Amino acid sequence: MFSGVPFSRTLRTTLVLPVALMTFAACSSSTGISDGPDDRADRTYREGMVGAEDGGDPKDGGVLTVGSFAEPGNLDPAAVFVSGSAGGTEILAVFDSLLRYDSSSTEFVPQLAKSLEPNDDSTVWTLELRQGVSFTDGTPLDADAVLASQERYVKNKGIDAALWNENVVKATKVDDITVEYELKRSWPNFPSLLSTGLGMIVAASSDAGAEFEPVGAGPFKLADRSVGEDLTLARNDSYWAGPPHLDAVRFAYLSSPDVTQDSLKAGEIDVAFARDPRIVEENLDSGLAGYLNMVAASDGAIINANEGRPGEDVRVRKAVQLAIDPELIRQRVNGGSGIADSRMFPPYSQWHTDVAGPAYDPEEAKRLLQDAKADGYDGKITYLDGVDPAARDTSLALKALLENVGFEVERETVRSASELITRVHHLDYDLAGWGLSYRESEPYSKMFSTLHTAGAMSYGMATSDEMDALLAEFQTAADAAKKTEVAGRIQEYWNENVPYVNWAPIAELTAWNSNVHGIEGSARSMVSLADAWMQ
Repeated sequence: MFSGVPFSRTLRTTLVLPVALMTFAACSSSTGISDGPDDRADRTYREGMVGAEDGGDPKDGGVLTVGSFAEPGNLDPAAVFVSGSAGGTEILAVFDSLLRYDSSSTEFVPQLAKSLEPNDDSTVWTLELRQGVSFTDGTPLDADAVLASQERYVKNKGIDAALWNENVVKATKVDDITVEYELKRSWPNFPSLLSTGLGMIVAASSDAGAEFEPVGAGPFKLADRSVGEDLTLARNDSYWAGPPHLDAVRFAYLSSPDVTQDSLKAGEIDVAFARDPRIVEENLDSGLAGYLNMVAASDGAIINANEGRPGEDVRVRKAVQLAIDPELIRQRVNGGSGIADSRMFPPYSQWHTDVAGPAYDPEEAKRLLQDAKADGYDGKITYLDGVDPAARDTSLALKALLENVGFEVERETVRSASELITRVHHLDYDLAGWGLSYRESEPYSKMFSTLHTAGAMSYGMATSDEMDALLAEFQTAADAAKKTEVAGRIQEYWNENVPYVNWAPIAELTAWNSNVHGIEGSARSMVSLADAWMQ
């Protein structure tokens, strides 16, 4: 399973036998909806900071070791998907961001920016920068630097470039510390766009050489890197908020989530990122302090709806979704951990609605498939995913469930994330393990890039003018109540058109041992280490 990052489905060792699954699928009475094992979701799955933390007065010094989930290909915010699962915390430490997501207030708060204010209808936003902020090369982080960095991001086709082009009419320098953004339409949650890649301001000197060199204004700066092993960032003594407490941060790229977890428990590392449901629940139940992010529609399968593919027929797309039992996958792949839910936004979400997601219904799936076959479809479909144990287990489960309703399924595997991404972007697939990854802080940006006609072209998923209009309503909604109402209508449209097969959200947890303090959360499961310290 991938969600814009390499092999997002975590390594697992459960063996699933197709015959056993077929029996399970045939007799299962699951609805496909569950908040988690033993109803623990009400206690554990809540976005934000978790665990008690009272470390007293901060202390200076020490090297913090972080077990990352995946090593970033580089530290260029325009070249990677900036998130906690793909090296985003490393990039945030180097560049900081104009705004930071604060989970306690559920608002985007100033960082490099001093303020960001809208006009009356949220179509014009005025950004004021802090005075005196400099990059680590000594050049000023001013309005010119912001505009140049954002122009560079869009030119280099960063992950949110299409979102920018669809919404920003122009960005203009007002004075040395002020930038004005004029939008095509009202966007009350525009601040979210300045909390990730577009808000991570890159110094001009980063591109001075033959290769990109990360020069930012964050609390740390690049000190050393051993590709495939670790990355060390040293304290930036000229950081705008004052020198960090830590001497350095070392990011370790270990061989598997289980190795990372064992290293955390042994005290060999201080902080660890996890999205394996077993590990997340273990750390939540242990009382470790941490930062929990809920990522909706992050475990499922993308559907190629282009001409000549099975998914071109909406009956086939619906049959695939109705044939899949989310609860069976939770039990067989995750050992009963995590959440099983086909809804875009399950009950934990602030965007949750009363509209149900597609229910497990093999009889209706059989009927839809038979109708499609009567019109010439041969029933054959290919599922593409990785070779890690969890991907293997999921593909076996899906094969059994789909063949139970009459599909003929061929399993294909790829050995790397880049190979799967290439196959998908070349539209060379029928179904592929993937995650859309809608985040609580602001789901619109990923909804746009995966569901909107202008954003989803590289996936081959079904798009439409109707969905585009619904997404525009979601974007421009002035308050949470209106947004949630629109989310319900998007779910209804989703149920009838099935652009993506969804069976679970994923919880992403950055947890740390009791000797660590001062870590703050940010957008897309990233954490800020600017105020971190160690006992």
